[in-house]
Amino acid sequence: MPHIKTRGLVLREVNYKDSDKILTVLTQDYGKLTVKARQCRRRGSRIAASAQLLVYSDMTLFEYKDYYTLNEAESVEQFWGIKADVEKLALCSYFAEVAERVAKNGESENALLSLVLNTIYALATLDKPPALVKAAFELKCACLAGYEPFLSGCARCGKVDPDGALLDLSAGHLLCATCREAGLGIALPLSQNALAAMRYVAYGDPRRLFSFALDRNGLQQMSDACEAFLITQLERGFHTLDFYKSLMALNLPSS
Repeated sequence: MPHIKTRGLVLREVNYKDSDKILTVLTQDYGKLTVKARQCRRRGSRIAASAQLLVYSDMTLFEYKDYYTLNEAESVEQFWGIKADVEKLALCSYFAEVAERVAKNGESENALLSLVLNTIYALATLDKPPALVKAAFELKCACLAGYEPFLSGCARCGKVDPDGALLDLSAGHLLCATCREAGLGIALPLSQNALAAMRYVAYGDPRRLFSFALDRNGLQQMSDACEAFLITQLERGFHTLDFYKSLMALNLPSS
């Protein structure tokens, strides 16, 4: 009946019984784990802070037959700047739901954990548009999940069109305007600037993931393409994304 020590980020929390929670935790050493946090909802609980969504903690887990209980925990980062902003919290909840979907149980997911943590940190502290942070996360997450798109040139003729290209969402590759044929699935346009940004995210240094800028049109194209590509490849939607979009719609300026 061993105890294991690791660091982990809570991706989901569900109340259980009168005072417990069931947590989905993305850990540094063991990938995605389901963890019971006993009596964490009681006043004075020593693990209460670490048993909350989007809290990153040092954890001691009790393991018994692939079942884990949170014995001790000390929070490392609670991301208060995110939790004080409802739109940022909604967006980070989407990041957490995506990470839960793609993470594997029992396998090291250091790259994915670093991506989620860096993305939350960027949204909390960097002066970057949320749309840019969201698009970069979606594309890089798709790459880590095994769906890296082919962005070097047209998949058919190899041409690099100076006017941009189209991203085939299902096939995960580029098509130039000449090779694009009707009936081959949904393809979204990308300007050269949007395409360059996507190449930077997919192939560049993950430590500098958000160190790029785009004009408004380029960012809109990249945002549309990265979201649609991730959802197409994972073959599902996300209720947290729907909620985030509903919040953004409330804040749109009236015409």
